[in-house]
Amino acid sequence: MADKSFLYWPFFEARHRDLAEALEGWATDHLSAVDHSDTDAACRQLVTLLGEAGFLTHSAVDPEGGAGLDVRSLCLIRETLARHDGLADFAFAMQGLGTGAISLFGSAEQQAQWLPLTRSGQAISAFALTEPQSGSDVANSTMTAVRDGDHFVLNGEKTWISNGGIADVYTLFARTGDAPGAKGLSAFVLPAGLPGFEVAERLDTIAPHPLARLRFTDCRIPASAMIGNPGEGFKIAMSVLDVFRSTVAAAALGFARRALDEALGRVGSRQVQGAPLFDLQMVQGHIADMALDVDAAALLVYRAAWTKDMGAPRVTREAAMAKLFATDHAQRVIDKAVQLHGGDGVKSGETVERLYRDIRALRIYEGASDVQRVVIARQAMSHYQGG
Repeated sequence: MADKSFLYWPFFEARHRDLAEALEGWATDHLSAVDHSDTDAACRQLVTLLGEAGFLTHSAVDPEGGAGLDVRSLCLIRETLARHDGLADFAFAMQGLGTGAISLFGSAEQQAQWLPLTRSGQAISAFALTEPQSGSDVANSTMTAVRDGDHFVLNGEKTWISNGGIADVYTLFARTGDAPGAKGLSAFVLPAGLPGFEVAERLDTIAPHPLARLRFTDCRIPASAMIGNPGEGFKIAMSVLDVFRSTVAAAALGFARRALDEALGRVGSRQVQGAPLFDLQMVQGHIADMALDVDAAALLVYRAAWTKDMGAPRVTREAAMAKLFATDHAQRVIDKAVQLHGGDGVKSGETVERLYRDIRALRIYEGASDVQRVVIARQAMSHYQGG
């Protein structure tokens, strides 16, 4: 049974504990029945189920007013879903990431048009930022949005776009001006199915998710589709990632907690020379390291989430630390769990084998581990120099 004592850390309020308890019960009752043989269909079903249960209301702001995004709630939801089902976590996460720019910077009209649909599970969202030649280097984006009267004309490609091919609405970033680097990017919201917008390729990965390369050829969108002001795209993208990068760490934490639970079950029941595997001191050492990594990751994740919820305008350093540590150490925890399972650990269909595939991508997307190290180092130097 997963450790829940962390819910009583001072980062949380009673409403967070209530949310975690409600989601735990719902996930136990509903997620095991979802058929994963068709990934696209499973994602659509999961979005519908999460919407019907009301959990997607946490993924975006209420366009009719109320509180903004609560990062602690987002992290608790992602951790819980990841512990049960990686694809369920993905389905929830993309509803938030895909509409994050609309939640934080969208006009009242944009929010009213799209957020009721995504918050209820009636529409699937996507975040189209990465390009073939600019993965971590967002400022090197080359996709263009050229003004033509009351419209913009899009040309270029996006790749590794989660929910690409099944999304109903995309948040997209393109170059609108002659300014170099990050200063020339703007953000847009557009529906799927526009003329000139095509899914050029579906992409397969070791942990199946809906992923695609998108191509835009003279695709016209109204000028009102711009989110925020011209040239603010980089700021918007980084602000969204400041919120959701911590939730990636939370998902990794959920994977790690599940791996620790599976390992404890294994070493407690497996007999070696007439005694439980757990009685071996080397095994106890592995379990201790895993438990330490899980708690350390949790502290970093919920520090970052709490810091943002308390009003910090940017949590770049805290989110980077949480994302780097939680994803890298979840990989370590899961690897130990596989090792402790012996041959069963690499058997297709085993829980720890699935976790081993699920965790790897988290160390790459929304800022690869080495990029997070650069971010943390620069923040440390800036602070030292009084910047």
